[in-house]
Amino acid sequence: MVAHNNEIPHQHFSKDWQGIAGACRVRTWFNQAGRKKSRRIAREKKAKAIFPRPTAGALRPIVRPPTVRYNFKTRLGRGFTLEELKVAGIPKKLAPTIGIAVDHRRRNRSEESLALNSKRLKAYKASLILFPRRTAKPKHGDSEAGELSMARQLKGKLMPITKDSKPIEMVAVTAEMKGFKAYHKLRTERMNVWQVGPRLKKVEEEKKKEEEEKKNAAK
Repeated sequence: MVAHNNEIPHQHFSKDWQGIAGACRVRTWFNQAGRKKSRRIAREKKAKAIFPRPTAGALRPIVRPPTVRYNFKTRLGRGFTLEELKVAGIPKKLAPTIGIAVDHRRRNRSEESLALNSKRLKAYKASLILFPRRTAKPKHGDSEAGELSMARQLKGKLMPITKDSKPIEMVAVTAEMKGFKAYHKLRTERMNVWQVGPRLKKVEEEKKKEEEEKKNAAK
């Protein structure tokens, strides 16, 4: 034990590396290469099982995360709304069968999200090759035999989010821009906001004073 008011020693010599006293306390990662191989084999098996569907899974909408902290970003959502499917002309019961994720709880709060995701659905629908359940008896809406032979399985991300880079506009600095005092302008506008109430009160007081003076003059 420690004598008097001295610091307790913090030597960590109690680790049992070999696991003689029980379970080994040190976590090892020697099977990393084996895990890598098993994951690759599992991916290949899954791709063969779901062929010709995309390996990424169902198509998902582009949404914005909640709260002011994150709503400037975009990410993939849970599923398309019923309104988005209606605009794209896809029945809500057909959508899950052709690889489109549906979320009946989500709502479109803006016209932008509705237009963006309906456009995404239309683009997916245009490039979609629909295999018939029975090759001998194709139904209405199924792709033709020529298109079926051209079908390839999509590996990787399905319609990934692309950032639209806007070109930077170069502007010549004028004398008016150089002479503009930004700090002074900000302080003035802030003062104007603060003085809205007192100024209105002052105007009302002046009107009352004028009315009283007119009454006194009439007497």
